[in-house]
Amino acid sequence: MRITKVTTKTGDAGETGLGTGQRVLKNHPRIMVLGALDHLNSIIGWVISACENKELAEPLKNIQQDIFDIGADMSLPERDADLLKKERLIDLEHQIDSITSVLPPLKEFILPGGSEFISRIHIARTSCRNTEREMISMFNNEGASQLHGKYINRLSDYLFLLARLVKHNEGVEEEHWRLEK
Repeated sequence: MRITKVTTKTGDAGETGLGTGQRVLKNHPRIMVLGALDHLNSIIGWVISACENKELAEPLKNIQQDIFDIGADMSLPERDADLLKKERLIDLEHQIDSITSVLPPLKEFILPGGSEFISRIHIARTSCRNTEREMISMFNNEGASQLHGKYINRLSDYLFLLARLVKHNEGVEEEHWRLEK
């Protein structure tokens, strides 16, 4: 059992512990990334809760596992846990290619939205982009696995395409950004 107590009272002074036992401030860049990953994972769980299609839900559940793997890797700095495997990035890229092959080409920026489910996917996508920005800030200070950054970058692409796919399958037209002249 890895979690024995939820309330430890060890964080009351603004510090928290990494998986190595090292204590850092709660606004440390690594902790900010862990928080962003937690937020992203929660939003993906919210997306899954509205998903009625098992074929769409299963890859999202696997992505949640991947996000936990990234978080575990990041909570163990200076260790080579490597819980996220390169094969997971490759799988995500294959899913991106598969979705892209059935969608019409994108000719203009599209507005996020459609059904509630599609909107939830777009919110997950923007959370993913926020997570990526937090990761880049941390990478600049500490360095980290390039695989993590690549995975999160591809994940936002996947979520964008997934939202388009759901809209396409529902027969809803994409609304384009109107550039007023």
